[in-house]
Amino acid sequence: MSKKFQMFLALFLALSMILSACGSPAAEPVVEATEAAVVEVATEAPVVEEAGLDVLALFTELAASLPADKAYGSVKVSSLNEELADNAPFILDVREAAEIEKDGYIEGTVNIPVRDVLNNLDKLPGLDEPIVVTCASGHRGGMVMAALKLLGYTNVRNLNGGVNAWKKAEYPVVTGVALEAPAVISAPIVDDQPLYEMLNDFLTNLPEGFYAIKSDKLAEELAGSDLPFIVDTRSQGEWDKDGYIEGSINLPINDFFANLDQIPADKDARIIVLCASGHRGSVAMMGLRLMGYTNVVNLNGGLNGWKAAGMPVVGLASEMAAFLTNLPADAGFYSVKADKLNEMLVENPPFIVDVRQPAEIETAGYIAGSVNIPIRDLLKNLDKLPAKDAKIVITCASGHRGSLGMMALRLLGYTDVVNLNGGLSAWLKAEFAVETGAPAAPVAGTAPEVDAARFAALDNYLSNLPEGFGAIKSPDFNTELVSGTVPFMLDVRTQAEWDDKGHIEGAVHVPVNDVPVNLAQLPVDKTAPIMVICASGHRGAITQMYLQFLGYTNVRNLNGGMNGWIAAELPVVK
Repeated sequence: MSKKFQMFLALFLALSMILSACGSPAAEPVVEATEAAVVEVATEAPVVEEAGLDVLALFTELAASLPADKAYGSVKVSSLNEELADNAPFILDVREAAEIEKDGYIEGTVNIPVRDVLNNLDKLPGLDEPIVVTCASGHRGGMVMAALKLLGYTNVRNLNGGVNAWKKAEYPVVTGVALEAPAVISAPIVDDQPLYEMLNDFLTNLPEGFYAIKSDKLAEELAGSDLPFIVDTRSQGEWDKDGYIEGSINLPINDFFANLDQIPADKDARIIVLCASGHRGSVAMMGLRLMGYTNVVNLNGGLNGWKAAGMPVVGLASEMAAFLTNLPADAGFYSVKADKLNEMLVENPPFIVDVRQPAEIETAGYIAGSVNIPIRDLLKNLDKLPAKDAKIVITCASGHRGSLGMMALRLLGYTDVVNLNGGLSAWLKAEFAVETGAPAAPVAGTAPEVDAARFAALDNYLSNLPEGFGAIKSPDFNTELVSGTVPFMLDVRTQAEWDDKGHIEGAVHVPVNDVPVNLAQLPVDKTAPIMVICASGHRGAITQMYLQFLGYTNVRNLNGGMNGWIAAELPVVK
């Protein structure tokens, strides 16, 4: 789109004032769900034109231009907070005045309610200047971001999660002080008047609720007989990792408008779009409505809001939550102690998989009968494991990697996998025998059938384990604490263990079975450092893996757990 300055700016401004003075059409009512669960799906994508505009082409290009590595045109609250200190962008708050008065605003904000934004382009900076749009949850901000980008603004982003997320992260807001009226600061450049008029008409006539639906209202619809069609615009990776609402289909936003043949052919069908936070969903919803779909709404807060409201999801993340909740204490949380394994070798030897690196095995030896498949390659070699119901014991150095392998295999349907508690270190400490040299090469057979999406997500996780595998030894962690680098410490042992053995000062106690229902006790910022602690490292690794699948990016496990901490004679609080 050209950036040519309009020669007749005065005429344009005068026309804008005349148009804005006209009475706005009545707000479109929110239509209740009327469509059945079985919906006819289009066999080919519709070609949509309005006032000579190819709306489908416009939104196909827009959606394809939203890069995943730049948060699909959004900005996280932590990133915006950093920008405010260094080189603050222009912040446009599109909430209503009453919302701002009630909830406060980010310092430096200019307020133009969503319905008035395009009538006030002269109060925005130039086309290439940085703009961040804010609203309550990110829904309205996403629509404004889309409209401005379509009009040629090249550096506009939406605040992910809106002011709600900003306040939840405990960043400051201004309260009790009214915002000044925005000033005229630029000459608006509009190259495509029909496009401008279409977008302005859409935003100006947004109804109450702004075409969004809250989680509780969607839950009511899903409990009824006339089910909506649900389209999830997140990436395949997010879908696999974080779960999804049962019955939904996955059309990632970058390809969304190129795949409209997968949504109902009936443009009056009830359609719910969603993403992670509401940002991408707002773009998809806006595009569909401009194409003539009359009953489309965006899930407010996205899947994050849905899960925060305690609503059910299906998929790997929910399976992991159930896995933690149901870990059996009476079965060692799916671990086996060294003395018990030693007895098993005499009576009924299990299949033993050593997931250490070959160099570790060469240095420290291995348990007789073991096969070696390094942890990053474990799931790529399912053909070298026995049947899903066979007894399998996983070993590593300390128990950390073994826990990750055990959990991955059980989530793929293996029913009798356990981890050697304390790993080969515990085995050697008990003075049980080891072999030297290299174990026999595993024999290839037939790989079992497993869920393809689940396998892909778990294999991706294990394949990309970092150096150190996400664990830290007690002396190294103590050095961090002494230096003043104190992460959030999550102790997942039982109450009896906490009382009997004591804990590291500052740790928060949540037993492993209770972690999924106590996520509110963790830091709001998923990039914040978290250290998981248990007795030996086994439960800690399981919890670490679960949290990482929930999107926590800086989680580590205390290698050897409290047993290793106490053995190193480091301080304990009772």
